[in-house]
Amino acid sequence: MRCFVLMGVSGCGKTTVGEALSKTFGMTFIDGDALHPQTNIEKMSRGQPLDDADRAPWLVEVGRRLAAVEGPVVIGCSALKLAYRDLIRAQLTESVHFLHLDAPKEVLVARVAHRPGHFMPASLLDSQFADLAPLADQEQGRRIDISLPLENVLAQCETYIGDLHAKADRVAAGAAGGLSYQF
Repeated sequence: MRCFVLMGVSGCGKTTVGEALSKTFGMTFIDGDALHPQTNIEKMSRGQPLDDADRAPWLVEVGRRLAAVEGPVVIGCSALKLAYRDLIRAQLTESVHFLHLDAPKEVLVARVAHRPGHFMPASLLDSQFADLAPLADQEQGRRIDISLPLENVLAQCETYIGDLHAKADRVAAGAAGGLSYQF
């Protein structure tokens, strides 16, 4: 319960939300975009969408980085398809929770169009939406409505993470005869 992935298409706020959650919960934040190989960045910069073969090594690296961090960690990674999330999970010996930062397409197009200096152009959003698969029933996580103000987005994430902590505390207290689990 220490690994969290902020997933969603470009412009959904993975970095902004990840940085805020890292401060609130004392987590390490990793920007998944920084883990892309240079060939992926160049391809996206030319307006070409990544395919599964382009994404696979990146997703494996995302999972490895999650596994390598000691303590709580949150990473921003599009993780658009169930198969992509499975690649991340395959690198871990523990569970990972996905927070799907989601909003109507119009909201995200406007955000990406007003994001200067990023290698991901708004023209690639269509390819990301085509690949996007919401969390499956068997996956641990929650959809987060990002069409709301940032404080509401953070509150949704904090509630989910807080509920996990409370559940872990109850389980640990019962197993340890009253001792409390700390994150």
